[in-house]
Amino acid sequence: MSRVWFALVFALALALPARGEEPPVVKLWPGKAPGETKDIGAEKFLEQKEPNDVKRLGNVSEPTITIYSPPKDKNTGTVVVVAPGGGYSILAIEHEGSDVCAWLNKLGVTAVLLKYRVPKRDAQTPENLAMVQDAQRAISLVRSRQKELGIDPTRVGMLGFSAGGHLTACTALTKKRMYDAVDKADEVFSHEPNFAILVYPAYLTDKQGKLKPEYEVKPDSPPMFFAHSSDDPVTSEGSVALYMALTKNKVPSELHLYASGGHGYGMKKTSHPSATWPDRAGDWLKARGLLDQPKPPTETGNKK
Repeated sequence: MSRVWFALVFALALALPARGEEPPVVKLWPGKAPGETKDIGAEKFLEQKEPNDVKRLGNVSEPTITIYSPPKDKNTGTVVVVAPGGGYSILAIEHEGSDVCAWLNKLGVTAVLLKYRVPKRDAQTPENLAMVQDAQRAISLVRSRQKELGIDPTRVGMLGFSAGGHLTACTALTKKRMYDAVDKADEVFSHEPNFAILVYPAYLTDKQGKLKPEYEVKPDSPPMFFAHSSDDPVTSEGSVALYMALTKNKVPSELHLYASGGHGYGMKKTSHPSATWPDRAGDWLKARGLLDQPKPPTETGNKK
């Protein structure tokens, strides 16, 4: 009897589908990240105050990208680098990170979760320099892997929340590479995203509610989508000001300003209208042709 039972168990084990492979994790930099001279301690998750509390990752000194690929038959060739928020102190790595990547995969979009350095480093100009370097490097590195990932290098976007939204704006509007090239990925491939999605972005305006002068918008700036709530303690003036600057320069952009929703909801399902932002962002991507069938990949470093 035992032999028969063993044979049945073995047969069932063979019949079970294999577990899905873990998404690959790639180090951003071949050595130490630029400007890293100080040991900030071990990377760790902060203690959750309650079971459903947000997962907060801190002390990031080795930045990475985690690549979430959609099924090959649904791959649109579009890719989005996702930057979680966290006030440049921690990363809200799940509801503004991995959950976002799962949603993008359902749209046929390759999602790249950016684990950028936090907290802010001392005596850097701009003060989020380390984060901008990581984001720029991620964009170039993703483009350099276009054949491997089956992506179109002219369809590389970035999506960020709160501080990650600020980082997305900085990356989209910064022409200069903020570090010395370290390899072919930097030498050949552009660090500028082709489009951007900003969800309750922070730090974009001055005390008078005007767009800070460092965010220089030009006619060739990438198209942007914004989602913000009127009752957000991180003022929606930033989204409005940047949207207005883009439209004045005839850059195709879209703004959704919701009556309620507060701040930091990410992919959480709530009763507030702001929870529908993924649907509207998906509509925007579709309207821009970014969910259409991909073009054949070509080895190019061109942004457009």
